[in-house]
Amino acid sequence: MKRTGCIVAAALLLGLLLAGITGYFIWHSGQDKYVRAEMVGASEGVGMAGGMTPDGEGPDGRGTGGNKTSDAGTGGAGQGDAGTDSVPNQEDGPGRDSQGTTDSGSSAAPNGEEGQGTGTGTADNASPLQLVFAGDILLSDHVLNAYRKAGGIGGGVDSGFRQVIDESDIFMVNEEFPFSSRGTAAADKQFTFRLPPEKVSMFQELGIDIVTLANNHALDFGTDALLDTCSTLDDAGIARVGAGASLEEAKRPVFMEAKGRRIGFLGASRVIPEGSWNATSKGPGMLTTYDPSLLLEEIKKAREECDYLVVYVHWGIERDERPQEYQRTLGQQYIDAGADLVIGSHPHVLQGLEYYKGKPIVYSLGNFVFGSSIPKTALLKVEWDGTDAALRLVPGTSSGGYTRMLADEGEKNGFYQYITSISYGVTVGEDGLVIPGE
Repeated sequence: MKRTGCIVAAALLLGLLLAGITGYFIWHSGQDKYVRAEMVGASEGVGMAGGMTPDGEGPDGRGTGGNKTSDAGTGGAGQGDAGTDSVPNQEDGPGRDSQGTTDSGSSAAPNGEEGQGTGTGTADNASPLQLVFAGDILLSDHVLNAYRKAGGIGGGVDSGFRQVIDESDIFMVNEEFPFSSRGTAAADKQFTFRLPPEKVSMFQELGIDIVTLANNHALDFGTDALLDTCSTLDDAGIARVGAGASLEEAKRPVFMEAKGRRIGFLGASRVIPEGSWNATSKGPGMLTTYDPSLLLEEIKKAREECDYLVVYVHWGIERDERPQEYQRTLGQQYIDAGADLVIGSHPHVLQGLEYYKGKPIVYSLGNFVFGSSIPKTALLKVEWDGTDAALRLVPGTSSGGYTRMLADEGEKNGFYQYITSISYGVTVGEDGLVIPGE
C-alpha cells in the first residue's frame, strides 16, 4: 500500500513538472510572437507581392507597412457605410474623457460657421511655439533589435533627431500599429502589425506627445486591440486622435497648451480595408474622410476652440511621390474649414508641399521609424509666433532600424532640391526652410 502511494505521488509530481515546462514554453513562444510586430500573410497562404520579406519590406529594403491597395483601400468605404463614399446619418455616441493633461472635446461653432477663434491661452510673444511632426512609426523587428543592442532609444533614432524632438513643445507622429496582445489578425490583409503594450515605453523615451490612430493598421487585430491601444496610450500620458471607443471619441479633437497658446489636433483616414473599421455611435473604430463632411464639421468647431489647428490625415497611394488630385482637393477643403496646417501619411515615402491661402499642406512625411531601410525621411519643424508659421525640414535616412539625421552638406542640398522638385510652388532652401512661392 505504501509502495502504491509512493508511485501515485511520484506520478503526480512528474505530471506537474511536465505541465509547468509545457506552460513555460507556450508562454515564451507567445512573448516572442508579440515582440516581433507580427506580420501575417505568407504563413497563412497569402502571397507576398513584389518579393516582400516577412517583415513587410520590398526587395529594395523599403517597408511596405500595409496591404497594397488603391487610394481608397480595398473596401473603398465611407464613414459607417462599406463600399460607398457617402456618410449615412451619423449619430454621436458616448466617448471617454481625454488622456493625460490634454483637453479634449470641442464647442460647436455658432450656426456652423467657420471662425478664427481666439483660443484661451495668454501667448508669450517672445517665445515662438515649436511643433515637430514625423510620419509613420512601426516598431519592427529591425527597430527592436537596434533598440536592444543599444540598450535604449538611441539605437533607433540618432542624437541629432532626438535633440530636435527634445527642443520641441509638442511632437506628433502616425502610429502604424496597435499596442495589444489580444485579438485575431484581420482576414485578407497582407500585413498585420501589433506590439505588446509595454513597448509604449519606447514612445515615451522618444518624446512622443500625441499620435494619430486613424490609419489602415489601427484595427489589424480588431476592436479589442484598438481599445487596448487607447488605454495603453492614456496610461502612458500620450494623447491620441482619429480613433476610439465610439464615433464621438474618434472625431473628438485634442487641445494642448504650450507657451500660453492652445493648439488643436484632429486625425482622420481615407485609407481603410473595409467599412467595418469606421467608428459608429456605439462601436469602436476610426474617423474616415472619404466623404469629408463630418471632418469638415469638426474642423469648423475645433477652430473656435484653439489658436492653431493641425489636421493629420492618412491618404494617398503607397510609394507614389506625388499626391492624388483628391488629396489636393481635400487639403484645400480642410484649410477652408479652418485648419492652419495639414499633415499627411500612408504613402511610406515623402511627398511634396503646397501652400493654399497662405496655409501649408504637407502631403506625406513618409516613414520615420519603420523597417530596415528608409532612403529619405525628415522631421517637420513648425515655428509659430502667434501670427506666422515658419516650416523647416530636417532630412535624414534609415538603415538597419536606425534613423539618423543627414550630416553631409551635399546630401542635405540634394534632399532639399528633391523636395522642391516634387512640391507645388514651394522652394526648400539650403537650411531646410520651406519658402512658399509668390
